[in-house]
Amino acid sequence: MRKIAIMFMILTLLLPIVPSVSAESIEDMSNEEIIEKRMDLYQKTEALTNIPWYFIAAVDYYERGLRKALRDRPKSDGVINIFFSPRQWVGPLNPDLEDENPLSISMFGGWGKDGNGDGIVSRTDDEDVLYSFANYLETYGYDEENIRIALWDYYQREQTVNIITGHARVFKKFDTVDLRNTSFPVPLRYNYSYKNTWGDRRGWGGRRIHEGTDIFANHNVPVRATAYGVVEIKGWNRYGGWRVGIRDIDNVYHYFAHLSGFEKGIEVGTIVEPGDVIGYVGSSGYGKPGTQGKFPPHLHYGMYRDNGITEWSFDPYPSLKSWEKKDRAKK
Repeated sequence: MRKIAIMFMILTLLLPIVPSVSAESIEDMSNEEIIEKRMDLYQKTEALTNIPWYFIAAVDYYERGLRKALRDRPKSDGVINIFFSPRQWVGPLNPDLEDENPLSISMFGGWGKDGNGDGIVSRTDDEDVLYSFANYLETYGYDEENIRIALWDYYQREQTVNIITGHARVFKKFDTVDLRNTSFPVPLRYNYSYKNTWGDRRGWGGRRIHEGTDIFANHNVPVRATAYGVVEIKGWNRYGGWRVGIRDIDNVYHYFAHLSGFEKGIEVGTIVEPGDVIGYVGSSGYGKPGTQGKFPPHLHYGMYRDNGITEWSFDPYPSLKSWEKKDRAKK
């Protein structure tokens, strides 16, 4: 045990020092600087624990999505978003919820670990937070199968495990977390029209609200991925007809429905980036597989946010307007 502690101290000294970031200084950092710092922290934590950086990043981005979705989650004090409650951090029977002593936290079975060798275990220190979670994963093993088991034991939800694994695959493929590009779902060179129809009444199949925005265009106009992500669902449902569902790195599910068909190579598990063609505008749905033509051709586009327990629809119209504006600027 003493040998391991000495090796840890030596490795910590040899690694590049990543300065801690206060909440005040984050406000002064650009998005590029924040992303660069995150990558430095992920890679340093990989060197300390042997957990692949892209899995560490995937957990952090999943928890970043939770902070957006859950009202009881406070804003992060640093650039890392993994959340530990005070009780979880210091140990279930620890009388001091502000404890930062590594020895007493360890004695009380707390999650907190010293990730930078400064002798302090702080819940607001990015390095300590990342190292603590990666250290937990490390106790299960370093390969994907064992990491998935660790994630299941921690979150107790298969969908969460799948979302984090998908994030990791995306980060690994592109070798970065700087994946902020977007695309409007229909190429601007085609004729199309849309307005905000989210929340409107729908009657087919029972009373319900319209969980998306309809973009009207001609049959077989290409439909494109709007963000980086993984194809989660492909196939038929009686409302949406031929549809594709893509999960992005913010845990948001993007739903493309009423397609006339799919682009070749688009399958469940396919990694996509903004602008990739995934299918074509159609008028499928409102019936058994193959039903067509019950309404004018259009793309139904929906967005759903995951909160770690369930997910719900939110209005995609503001995002569509923003992506359309950015695509016009690119032209």
